[in-house]
Amino acid sequence: MLCYIGLGSNLELPLERAIAARGALHANPSLELISVSSLYQSRPMGPQDQPDYLNAVIALETQLSALELLDVCQSIEQDQGRVRKQQRWGPRSLDLDILLYGQTSINNERLTIPHYGMHEREFVLLPLMEIAADLILPNGEQVCDLAQNIARNGLVKYLHPEQWLPA
Repeated sequence: MLCYIGLGSNLELPLERAIAARGALHANPSLELISVSSLYQSRPMGPQDQPDYLNAVIALETQLSALELLDVCQSIEQDQGRVRKQQRWGPRSLDLDILLYGQTSINNERLTIPHYGMHEREFVLLPLMEIAADLILPNGEQVCDLAQNIARNGLVKYLHPEQWLPA
């Protein structure tokens, strides 16, 4: 199954956390990395009294179920020091979100796919367009159309994919 993972970090050495998360996804024998976007710097959503984020999108192929993939992502987050808090859109050491799991729609207590906010987030759509411009979402919308019509809100390219390879 072709999946897309959104990566974000704005605490405790976000570049190093992004590199480590990319490395952990690549090292997992159940996952095959297909493509990685550039790393982008973005303003935080919600409370503005937090550092800017580094964001990227990673395409991967897996035979894992969506919930098994979620478990892998959450395990990587925990390994990177993620502590889940009640505060929505607050600062975090690492956030790995399953944006898309093929053309599957899932809505349960643990997981919503497609990711509920991806249509309104420049820090998801622009990196996603970079690696999958022709992608059509389960609702029929094309990623490039959504990305071309979204406000950039100060989003800037931070590093090209080859510049943030794992050590």
